Amino acid sequence: MGFVKVVKSKAYFKRYQVKYRRRREGKTDYFARKRLVIQDKNKYNTPKYRMIVRFSNRDIVCQIAYAKIEGDVIVCAAYSHELPKYGVSVGLTNYAAAYCTGLLLARRLLNKFSLDKVYEGQVEVTGEEFNVESIDGQPGVFSCYLDAGLTRTTTGNKAFGALKGAVDGGLSIPHSTKRFPGYDSESKEFNAEVHRKHILGLNISEYMSYLLEEDEDAYKKQFSQYIKNGVTPESVEGMYKKAHAAIRENPVHEKKPQREIKKKRWNRKKLTLSQKKDRVAQKKASFLRAQEAADDE
Repeated sequence: MGFVKVVKSKAYFKRYQVKYRRRREGKTDYFARKRLVIQDKNKYNTPKYRMIVRFSNRDIVCQIAYAKIEGDVIVCAAYSHELPKYGVSVGLTNYAAAYCTGLLLARRLLNKFSLDKVYEGQVEVTGEEFNVESIDGQPGVFSCYLDAGLTRTTTGNKAFGALKGAVDGGLSIPHSTKRFPGYDSESKEFNAEVHRKHILGLNISEYMSYLLEEDEDAYKKQFSQYIKNGVTPESVEGMYKKAHAAIRENPVHEKKPQREIKKKRWNRKKLTLSQKKDRVAQKKASFLRAQEAADDE
């Protein structure tokens, strides 16, 4: 056997440094996080807020957070599983639901800081670019930055639907139209009407109508939950418009009432000192009575 070069020597292993746990787990992009978290020194202890957007198979999570040494502090949160309360019972992970969740987060946050009457945002959905500006004599607009995590930030990604909802809700988040649905990278033009269709679920409505005509069995299979909840291709747009109005009317999170839980005990409860003394006195009296009865006999 010929000479084999040792690629990883003892020096390599002695100097090896283990990566952060969340990097090993493939959950955090620390290159991006560093830039989202670090605040300018001349701003002292001012928090640098991030709008965190995450997607799971059944839910959308939107949070406003800032970093501290102990860990991230969540200021406000909204979830797409809250949308049935506002009339959206199906399609809780699509682009339109992402927009609703972002809008809910923005209105809830501004309501928390009593800014919801000052910054209304974009009430009518147009799909066009909109940026909130501070009003003179009023508290400044709430600014934050989009934290999309490990999501591929491609044109039309749902994370930008949540961003658009938050911006229309009254938050200031730096963005452009280049990643919204309707932007054409070849002609460098943005079609706001295409974006509006995605926000109001009209792309879903059109596909539902197409599938209903072409293959009814496939329609029943793919849109079974829509059929179950009585959502038709014609009612999709109205459903989302009503949801937007309902979110603006009452974005506050209502806590569920705490259930009364009766705990089961599998052992005897410990006696207090007075109970123990009383028990000893009772046993003593009982023993003496038994002794007297025995003597009388």
